Amino acid sequence: MNPLIQISNLCAAYDGRTVLSHVNLTVYERDFLGVIGPNGGGKTTLIKSVLGLHPLAQGEIRFYKEGKEVPQINMGYLPQYSSIDKKFPISVYEVVLSGLSRQKSIFHTFSKEQHEQVQHIITRMGLEGLEKRAIGELSGGQIQRVLLGRALVSNPEVVILDEPNTYIDKQFEVKLYSLLEEINEERAIILVSHDIGTVLKNVKTIACVNESVHYHPHNEVPTDWLEEHFGCPIEMLGHGTFPHRVLKCHHEEKKNKV
Repeated sequence: MNPLIQISNLCAAYDGRTVLSHVNLTVYERDFLGVIGPNGGGKTTLIKSVLGLHPLAQGEIRFYKEGKEVPQINMGYLPQYSSIDKKFPISVYEVVLSGLSRQKSIFHTFSKEQHEQVQHIITRMGLEGLEKRAIGELSGGQIQRVLLGRALVSNPEVVILDEPNTYIDKQFEVKLYSLLEEINEERAIILVSHDIGTVLKNVKTIACVNESVHYHPHNEVPTDWLEEHFGCPIEMLGHGTFPHRVLKCHHEEKKNKV
């Protein structure tokens, strides 16, 4: 299987504190990588480093396409729900269309083909009839579908999702992961979540992040291994037909989420 993203000896800091130390990780074509770990362990810093949104203190990130190294690849990003300004006056259609901004010249309008792609994605996300609806008038699940549509509309090689199941009900969570399974047939997915049970149930590979990274080329990680390496007890939470395992706490000095 061809590599897509190769991270070598990556170190990164946040507010003057080292949060990632000598990380080595490879993401492959059509991989479905689950990134798990306690709050403050460096999950979000890792994906922001990949996206070029966080500076590296050391190391490098290389990108590949069809087995050959390239300067950059097309990446779609679904940020954490809490980072969305629901008061901003923008419609569903405009949010999805904004995912094509990098493909449009500043002096030109969007093409007919690009508008058709937006409508196709809106339909695929099950948002027909809501094109003109303001983002602030949507439910949590609808907003996540809009943001996923924005991440997909540019036809990226990899889609990166940061806590996508936050603020959505369990019924839509099932639909979300069914949709992600379908998307994974076309492209790689990197999924960040504190919800271990949901992650292990859906992904192909696991990266456990707690300053360093432990990679598992499958979706099976024993609870005792997690507790030993993360220093955190695992809490069982009942949701629907299967329990979720959540990392309860982390070292006291790492309370703030990174």
